[in-house]
Amino acid sequence: MKDKKILVCDDDQGILEMLELLLEEDGYQVVLEPNSVNALKAIERESPDIVLLDIWMPMISGDQILRSLRDNPKVSSTPVLMYSASTDGKNIAESCGADSYISKPFDLAVMLEEIEKLLQE
Repeated sequence: MKDKKILVCDDDQGILEMLELLLEEDGYQVVLEPNSVNALKAIERESPDIVLLDIWMPMISGDQILRSLRDNPKVSSTPVLMYSASTDGKNIAESCGADSYISKPFDLAVMLEEIEKLLQE
């Protein structure tokens, strides 16, 4: 179960590093993508088992990335967990087809739980 690959797309280096530590410690293979412009290419190239996606990013926002992902037959079924500090985050995540949503600042235990739940579905 734990040899799964997780791609994290976030423009915040601190969050990327924290999630990488947490997820690798939990046995996952982690791919980081700090630049939202490269996110879709990275998802296609890496074929992750799940994507963690921040909603608010410069250039291309998480919801735009997710809409493009859902339109791409190669990766459209990839589970996506979105997160955001925005009060409207949950609505945004649901409207663009996220499989799950967590608000920031997130509880790491909850994050791991959600990831495991999505990987089992």
